[in-house]
Amino acid sequence: MPDDADATTFSARTVPSMGGIDPATWDALANPEGVAYNPFVSHAFLNALEESGSACAEAGWAPSHVLLEQDGELLGAAPAYLKSNSQGEYVFDHGWAEAYERAGGKYFPKLQCSVPFTPVTGRRLLVAPGNQEIHHRTALASTLVQVTEQAGLSSAHLTFLPEDEWEALGGLGFLKRTDQQFHWYNEGYESFDEFLIALSSAKRKALRKERARAVENDLEIKWVTGAEITEAHWDAFWVFYQDTGARKWGRPYLTRAFFSLLSERMADDIALVFAIRDGKPIAGALNLIGGDTLYGRYWGCTEHHKFLHFEICYYQAIDFAIRRGLKYVEAGAQGDHKLARGYQPVTTYSAHWISDPGFRVAVADYLERERKYVAEDFKILGEHLPFRKD
Repeated sequence: MPDDADATTFSARTVPSMGGIDPATWDALANPEGVAYNPFVSHAFLNALEESGSACAEAGWAPSHVLLEQDGELLGAAPAYLKSNSQGEYVFDHGWAEAYERAGGKYFPKLQCSVPFTPVTGRRLLVAPGNQEIHHRTALASTLVQVTEQAGLSSAHLTFLPEDEWEALGGLGFLKRTDQQFHWYNEGYESFDEFLIALSSAKRKALRKERARAVENDLEIKWVTGAEITEAHWDAFWVFYQDTGARKWGRPYLTRAFFSLLSERMADDIALVFAIRDGKPIAGALNLIGGDTLYGRYWGCTEHHKFLHFEICYYQAIDFAIRRGLKYVEAGAQGDHKLARGYQPVTTYSAHWISDPGFRVAVADYLERERKYVAEDFKILGEHLPFRKD
């Protein structure tokens, strides 16, 4: 790490629980004034994951949050975990772990700087904006390396970074990785119909047909937000979430208690959308509301209706964002099928510190080739956007 990190002027420590960190102090760094609010890095969200037993050592996420201090003042923080597996990260390094252990190394535990089970871009090096921002961010990055090396860990991983943090970490010797998601952009639309006008004729007709088909079996769509959300709503959603979690991951990542804690502490940030038939919810999705973005998180159903997934997760999210004046919709990881529905490809970023020099060279070579592939794929996808050409 570079000398200008000047880490000797700071003290650093790790904390095994968000409960041991003052919420207001954390949030002043996580969501400072002038930065678009991100609910996932808030103290309330991270603490709910831990208190509910969702993010814990037994699940492979042992909290080890890194704090950077000077004269008792918190200057920087990073949500960090000692990972004993590679589950729930959405930036896949299973191949790295297998290769390293076949060579006789011990890949786990590793240091993971991210929001558990959440493939959403957000700040990871939490420092206050201002004339000391770069200095403090550099010192915090240096601290993460020191924690990794002193604990004898194989690696440190910062995932779903903003591009500026990614670039800064690359300049500090971290290996740079890219991937792709699909996000919707609000170009000042006043209604969903106005958004449709921006699409090509064929795509516009296809979307209208899908929306009609999705609710043709006497389905009603209902949004529930804020104080309107009850435990009965969560009970219904929990059934959907369990079904999806069992099919995708073998078991759900989150506990039922997590959703109750989320509702208790962050109700105004939550938007649930349900499909109702004969007065009973048969499908639903959870969204979180940020300062300028609607974040689609989990979906599930007990009845299968053609195109209902697209309606609940993509089209309803666009509708909601337009009504709220939000600039973006992030509808989760992966999914080329989102392209035809008005969601555009965006690059996601992660940075990795590999302790072993030989293994570091191998990973760096792999990432160089992977970045080229991601860039080429991004270019191809950009040529197939559903918007009108005129």
